[in-house]
Amino acid sequence: MATLELSVTEDVIVAPAQRTRRLGPLFWMAIGWMMLVFAVAILAPVLPLPSPTDMDMLERRAPISALHWLGTDGLGRDELSRLIYGARISLTVGLVAPVIGITIGGALGMLAGYFRGRFESLVVGSMDVLLAFPPLILALAVTAYLGQSIFNLTCILGVLGIPAFMRVARASALTLARREFVIAAQALGASHARILFRELLPNVALPLLAFFLLGVAVTIVVEGALSFLGLGVPPPISSWGSMIGEGRESLEIAPQLAFIPAIAMFLTVLSFNLVGDTLRALTDPRQGAL
Repeated sequence: MATLELSVTEDVIVAPAQRTRRLGPLFWMAIGWMMLVFAVAILAPVLPLPSPTDMDMLERRAPISALHWLGTDGLGRDELSRLIYGARISLTVGLVAPVIGITIGGALGMLAGYFRGRFESLVVGSMDVLLAFPPLILALAVTAYLGQSIFNLTCILGVLGIPAFMRVARASALTLARREFVIAAQALGASHARILFRELLPNVALPLLAFFLLGVAVTIVVEGALSFLGLGVPPPISSWGSMIGEGRESLEIAPQLAFIPAIAMFLTVLSFNLVGDTLRALTDPRQGAL
């Protein structure tokens, strides 16, 4: 009996250590890059940078120099300044849009997984309809009717992300609703609101958080694609996608104008994916169960 207790205790102690080792250097490199991007994006107004919208036609496509660390674009605007201010737009859309999705989709998924029945059928059916609607056509329709703006773009991407978050929350709630602690709370006469907020929400929040980071990465890519097609933020506001779209006109003369924002987007999306995948693995009960 003592041997069995010692074995279980060792498993409990070793499991967190194994999870810590599972992070690895790539995880911390991704965290470091994300912190750097967030820092320069937040501090952009106080950094000694020229205006990202000031044009100098005499300095068009200027090479890297002490005055312009990454050169200038086709209109003589400082490329480093546009890259940093573009990070503000890409991160704003990339973070706020998934917040809309996780708030609405997570709530609907929890309610559908807990109450089941007709409400679940209604929620799942409406999400299937939204998934079946072509996202590019929706973006075109909203942009044509309401005009191009950061707010409209963020709302479009947020609505398109609701079904994915709903499915994640519903899958977790379906499993948790049959667990012993939920059944015990129901037997003790706890209200539905108490069970949802005190029992289900803390357990559903971890998978949603891991999926949220993956959603940020996907949203940054989608925003870049829409801006590349001219459906994103209106000029003269710059985002990484619009910078890539403008740089394609100078690929033969100055390819760095397209490659630099593309590399910045690639590293940022890769970092969010690495952190999101790591958190998903750490919060997966199938991998952490004894």
